[in-house]
Amino acid sequence: MKAIINAKAILPDKNGDFFIQANTHILFNKKIIGIFQGNIPPEIINLSEENIIDAKNKYLSPGFINIHAHGALGKDTMDEEDDALKIFAQAEATMGVTSFLPTTMTYDIPRIRRALQRIRKAMRENSKGAKILGAHMEGPYISPKKRGAQDIKHIKPAEFEDIADFADAIKIITLAPEVTSNSFMEQAKSKGILLSMGHTNATYDEAIEAIDSGNVEHITHLYNAMTPFHHREPGVVGTAFDTTVKAELIADNIHSSPTAQRLAYKMKGLENIILITDSIRASCLGDGLSELGGQKVIVKGELATLEDGTIAGSVATMNRVLSIFKENTGIKLEEVIETVTKNPAQSLKIYDSMGSIEIGKFANFTIFDDYIKIFTTIVEGEVIYIR
Repeated sequence: MKAIINAKAILPDKNGDFFIQANTHILFNKKIIGIFQGNIPPEIINLSEENIIDAKNKYLSPGFINIHAHGALGKDTMDEEDDALKIFAQAEATMGVTSFLPTTMTYDIPRIRRALQRIRKAMRENSKGAKILGAHMEGPYISPKKRGAQDIKHIKPAEFEDIADFADAIKIITLAPEVTSNSFMEQAKSKGILLSMGHTNATYDEAIEAIDSGNVEHITHLYNAMTPFHHREPGVVGTAFDTTVKAELIADNIHSSPTAQRLAYKMKGLENIILITDSIRASCLGDGLSELGGQKVIVKGELATLEDGTIAGSVATMNRVLSIFKENTGIKLEEVIETVTKNPAQSLKIYDSMGSIEIGKFANFTIFDDYIKIFTTIVEGEVIYIR
């Protein structure tokens, strides 16, 4: 057994809302065994020194869950290298992420299938990094008119036969509902895959129909690569604001301005926002040239673009988007943490095992300071990152 002592723990109250409890001590192995406040209990005092982590009054949070990230530290989900996903997972751990969905790009189907095969294999392995829960498949079933940084030559109609034998490894598919058959969406949903509306040119009515049918339950990177809000045609953004489906948001002040972030918070409510990074391989590397989907990317500061100026994913880290969103909205620390723990876990239907600090759930933690600078990341009881 192991323990964390002297933490300001972010815990759920009886209603499930997060609050901060000072002077907290956690006993765990692979899962959480006990949560104590006040004096350190004998169960912890009697442990050997190497099995006790002193948080020194820093914050202890459930591990962050990143449901949309393409790459980091020079590696990408689509890389055909054995170690790419391992390095990617280790980079995620430095951001406080304990589990994530490596996200594919719009490529030809054979290459996407090879990526899904690697992800399935990585799900069963111990990478000494953030745990891979499965894949987020972004494209190729999208609108050419809202392709963003996705390569138009690989966009195609959705056919379930493309991916049927990898359905167990796919957790989310981002698609454009106006160009996707109901048959495909129904088959995917029957396999437990969450369908997310993104890279879509859908009208408000088309988007509402996709949600009302029960097929689409999620919105990919709100505001980006979708029909905008207009007072006579509310578009997909209007659909997001007019429904209770959860919406991803890239809070890096580039993909969405501070005002747009505040509007999303006011319109969607805390419970329906999931912060993501949408990071590309250039994340964690600084300025310079990089690549996305076979296309050249130029990184300057926190901005990554294709040569034509199109925004090409993000280089933000998870702790950075948390800090930015908190500052822009003025919400409490414990509230912003819900957007990368409780909310994504609920969407993926895994909140019974992770996403909050509760007895019986996996011992997935991150320890950070007032600036959300990450000091320690723990996955299923094992320390995978120490600052």
